[in-house]
Parts: sequence; C-alpha cells; structure tokens
Amino acid sequence: MKIAVNTRLLQKGKLEGIGWFTFEVLKRITQQHPEHHFYFLFDRPFSSDFIFADNITPVVLFPQARHPILFNIWFNWSVSIFLKKNKIDVFFSPDGYLSLRTKVPQIATIHDLNFEHYPEFLPAHILRYYKKKFPLFAKYSHRVLTVSEFSKQDIHKLYNIPLSKIDVAYNGINPVFSPLSTSEQQIVRKSITNGKPYFIYIGSLNKRKNISNMLKAFDLFKSNNGHSNHKFLLVGENMFTGQDYNKVYQSMRHKDDVVFLGRLYDDQLKGILSSATALLYVSYFEGFGIPIVEAMKSGVPVITGTNSAMPEIGGEAALYCEPNDIQQIAKTMNEITKPEVREKVIKKGLERAKQFNWDITADRVWKTIDKVLSELE
Repeated sequence: MKIAVNTRLLQKGKLEGIGWFTFEVLKRITQQHPEHHFYFLFDRPFSSDFIFADNITPVVLFPQARHPILFNIWFNWSVSIFLKKNKIDVFFSPDGYLSLRTKVPQIATIHDLNFEHYPEFLPAHILRYYKKKFPLFAKYSHRVLTVSEFSKQDIHKLYNIPLSKIDVAYNGINPVFSPLSTSEQQIVRKSITNGKPYFIYIGSLNKRKNISNMLKAFDLFKSNNGHSNHKFLLVGENMFTGQDYNKVYQSMRHKDDVVFLGRLYDDQLKGILSSATALLYVSYFEGFGIPIVEAMKSGVPVITGTNSAMPEIGGEAALYCEPNDIQQIAKTMNEITKPEVREKVIKKGLERAKQFNWDITADRVWKTIDKVLSELE
C-alpha cells in the first residue's frame, strides 16, 4: 500500500512536542513495515536525518505552509493533487491538518483542543483557522488519533465524534532521559547555577503555559523562604509575540534568580532536567504534557496542574496545583523541597514512567493505520 504522511513539522533542530511525536512514530513504523511504501510530504527542503528507511520517498510540496492562507493552499491543493496523481491509499497527518479536497481516506492526530477552551491565548488569525477547520478535520477523518483519554472525550463532546472512531496513543519518552547520581547532579548544578538548586520549566513560553503565575509563585516561594538559594530555570522559546510574562518578570523581587535558557535539545537538556529540585509545569491546559513524563523518567519530582490531561498523565506520581492559585503553587514548591516528600514522589514517578514508551505509541498508531488499510482491501 502507498501511505502519504504530512511531515512538514520534521525540521532539523526545531522539533517541538508534535514534531517529536512525528519523528518517533514514523521512525518506527517505516522500519517495521517494509511491505508498505511511505511518501513524506515536506513543505520546505528536508534533512536526510528524517528519511528513516529505503521504503520512504521524500517529496517537497509548495508553498511553505506556515500561515492559514498557506495552510489552505498546501493541504487543499498541493497535497490533494499529489494524493490523486500518485494513487495514494491513505494520508496520515500527525499534526491533525487534513485536505478537504480529496477522497483518499485520511487519519488525523488531534493532540488537543486547547484553542476551544482558551481562545484568548492564540493570535486571532490562527484562532479563526483552528475554530473553523478542526471540527471539519475531525469529521472528515476516517479515524482520529489522540494522545490521552481526556482529549478523546474532549473531541467526542465538542465535535460530536463517535468514541468508536477515536483511538488513543500516549506519547513516549526519549530514552536519553534517566536519573543522575548525586555527584553528577552536583557537576551539572555547578556549571549551570554555580552549584545552587533550581526548579525547572520546559516548554514553549506562551500564555497557555501559565508562565506568569509560575513566576509569581516562585517569587512568593523565595519571599517566604529567606534562606532558600533556589533558582528558576525556564527552557523554551516564545511561540507567539505579545506574551505577558515579561511584565511579571520585570516586577519580580527575585528576578535575578530566574534564568531563561532558550531552546535546549535532549542531549543538553537531560543533565539539566535530571539535576533539578522539581519540574514546575502548572499549565492552563494540556492534551498530554511530555515534560511531565520526561521528568519522572529522570528521577525528578513533578508539580503540575489539576486540569485537563495532566492528572491522567501524572497519576499518583505528581503533586497538583490549581493554575490560578499562586499561594498553592508556592506552598507546593516548598513541600517538594522536603527530603521525605521528594523521595516518595521520585519513586512513584520512576515507576509510572515505565508506562510511556515510543515503541508502544508507534504500535498503537500503526494499529489505527492498519484498520484503515484493511478496510481498503
């Protein structure tokens, strides 16, 4: 069978959450299924690092799809023409975008519907596109994949998609993440914070991630603990312009203890994450939250949100806070510095992390693709 895949998020050095999902899943299913041929559809020049097997044909379709107008052209014209011309059997889209001008069966991975719950956190032109198109993508998709039971129920309720049409494939964890010894952690902390302990946040710096309230909570934590020499490291880049956290940062009493590290890659990040006091990830909304499980596998306690998919992913192995309760976040930060609490949470986290594996993810994704292929035979 011929399987075309939307691989426009496979950009060397720029992989984010959905990009990593695309990378890890495709690397496995293309190598495990040489009986099928895969066409990787890029919207710009690609890296050979993403051509995982001999049964892959990379194709660049124009224009570059990075704006709603260009999304429409790329998916509804460039992609649909390619699918028809090459007699593709199935189109798989790991980021959820589909062509609405093709009869080829399609599979959309809709990771979450954050824009339906927090529309104010997106630029207007992006929001209009999402609100108009994603209900259509969900209905047009032959089957829908998502990354949590929470998102499955959300897609079902908001878009009236039958539960029987939606499959769940949890994200996995990059095997690069693992605990460090005490001496190794000391070396990392010496290099990054001159030996001082630190909390860490990992992810894009946008309003949905609740950066402002985490900064306020850290400031309160420091003010309530005059003896604390903790820092707060933020790893990530701005997703959109006009973010509000900079005003909060400038007004902080302890802003000198906040460090913005920008984007880091897994080989850089593993030591910094594994040496943290805790991951602070109290987002407003997550369809999954990959840093939660990465921290658990690294032997780092997790403080996360009580809402959306975060309790499902964290289970009993994390501490939870209401995203708007700055006092509670600060109090929980203080709690996680206690050795007996840390030890308990770390132990539970290491055990829970075993449930999240990219091999399992790829197998579940393939089962969905195979269901569609089987219906074509």
